[in-house]
Amino acid sequence: MSGIKIKPQTLKGFRDFLPETAIVRNTIIGKIKTVFEKYGYDPIETPAVEYAETLLGKYGNEANKLLYLFKDKGERNVGLRFDQTVPLARVVTQYPDIPKPFKRYQIQPVWRAENPQSGRYREFMQCDIDIIGSISPLADAEIIACSLNVTKELGLKTEMWINDRTIFDNLGLKKEEIIILDKLDKLGKESVIQELVQNGRKNAEQIFQKLQNSEPTPKLTEIFASLESQGLNKDQDFLFTPFLARGLEYYTSTIFELKVSNNYLLSIAGGGRYDNLIGLFIGTDTPAVGIAFGFDRLIDVLTQKNPTLVKKSITKVLITIFSKDFLSNSLKISSNLRTSGINTEIYLDLTAKLDKQLKYADKKGIPYVVIIGPDEVAKGTVQLKNLQTKEQKEIPENVIPDLIRNL
Repeated sequence: MSGIKIKPQTLKGFRDFLPETAIVRNTIIGKIKTVFEKYGYDPIETPAVEYAETLLGKYGNEANKLLYLFKDKGERNVGLRFDQTVPLARVVTQYPDIPKPFKRYQIQPVWRAENPQSGRYREFMQCDIDIIGSISPLADAEIIACSLNVTKELGLKTEMWINDRTIFDNLGLKKEEIIILDKLDKLGKESVIQELVQNGRKNAEQIFQKLQNSEPTPKLTEIFASLESQGLNKDQDFLFTPFLARGLEYYTSTIFELKVSNNYLLSIAGGGRYDNLIGLFIGTDTPAVGIAFGFDRLIDVLTQKNPTLVKKSITKVLITIFSKDFLSNSLKISSNLRTSGINTEIYLDLTAKLDKQLKYADKKGIPYVVIIGPDEVAKGTVQLKNLQTKEQKEIPENVIPDLIRNL
């Protein structure tokens, strides 16, 4: 194949994550997992590819158009995972002996054949928690409380907007009218009423007022009481939002959306109760409630708020090699640092000059460098250099792990 030149490029809507980006993503995922597990959720993973019949008809006609569908080498109709809720429903059906309620979290990529645009990709990460097998409002409240604690752990102020889909049913609204009402935070009252009128709703203003004056349903009242018992504050941490409508194809009652405080157009998670979805697999309705975080949007918000999250490397120290004669000294120190839990890299070229090694560490974003020459070996010391401040000091070799760990 010599002579064939391949243009290096990613497919449209797909991305590479180089260290500077991947480090942030892994850090955030680690914090999210910690909160999920504190609430008793266990991880699962499902295949990227599912049978097409598993995926089709679960999300609505518009979503069906976004499925990546194809035939495999066995001529089976298959597709890429569109979200993590349908695979979860398949898992619960396929493994009926899983203890109920089943509480799981799942952090994996999903694929949608959308038109790529700013902030929207064809492959992206979702972070889900779900509870299967409980009709209790405590389950809804726990999903909400856990989600709010995720953003609290990440240092992000958020509010959960909460509604009950049955409020719309009581007003006799059509699906397209509910979709219009859901645009209130984007369009404003007058535009929403005007659009309802254009859609044929003559008493649009009356409907708007009825919805605006709605009271929380008994189920929502129980959820709110549970949240307050967990130290969360109504109208601060969570709000009753009677205009909220989402997932009209499969959410059955409670719905919620996690908004960034002071920016209500920015939603970073959404979910609700979907008591009918699993029934599509087993023929019997099974209660279920959950939420999915839009991971990419969450990353964007967090890095804009706190740019220091972005790091070029997770390596804390580079051990230089003065010469081949002192290689064993450098290897010994690097081994001691790693044993002490410190991310340590040793320079691999025995012939490179010290200046080249320092430039490498600086370009890679490694904050500290250890220099070991003949004078240091003779005294049992090293030179520790801070590449950000350019400060360099001589320290005893045996205190290096404790000193670097506390830097």
